Amino acid sequence: MVKKRNILVVYLLTIVTFGLYGIYWTISTKTEMNELGAEIPTAWLMIIPIVNLYWLYKYCEGFATKVKKDNNTVLWFVVYLFIGIVMPFIIQSELNKLA
Repeated sequence: MVKKRNILVVYLLTIVTFGLYGIYWTISTKTEMNELGAEIPTAWLMIIPIVNLYWLYKYCEGFATKVKKDNNTVLWFVVYLFIGIVMPFIIQSELNKLA
């Protein structure tokens, strides 16, 4: 089940917890996207260098195909890599539409 979240609270909690809430949020949204049919692997892969890029690609693939439904995986992956600070806003906004 997709949970509606206030995006400002997501950013605020991420700052206050020195990034820990951001990790929790990422794992939570991964789970929600998997419930929608995405095939994002375990979040443990996020902590392994180089493999974390594969995990991020799969996360963006799940977002592009199951949430945004635009199939622009490479675009979302590049946006996440270079201006990742905007991605929680984009992802949570789209998930809120589905909630």
